[in-house]
Amino acid sequence: MSDYPHDSSAKLVKMANDIGNFFRSEPDREEAIAGIARHINAYWTPSMRRKMAAHGEAGLDELPREALRRLAGQSPPTAPPPAGGVAAG
Repeated sequence: MSDYPHDSSAKLVKMANDIGNFFRSEPDREEAIAGIARHINAYWTPSMRRKMAAHGEAGLDELPREALRRLAGQSPPTAPPPAGGVAAG
């Protein structure tokens, strides 16, 4: 049994650091950060990502901290324009 509730901030920090430890062996720092970001984006639910963002950077190792900063800087996907027309705006 886990020491943390599944979605607690402490559990998410541990998970992010574990992902970072996996990618730490990547010789290219940028590739390691990108790999962490891809993993979090692909496998964490939106609520997990929101909870981690609300928690902040406390307890995060360098690589996952940078990956999460980059994910936070991404704008959400926008809806495509309607078929045969131009998006309103």
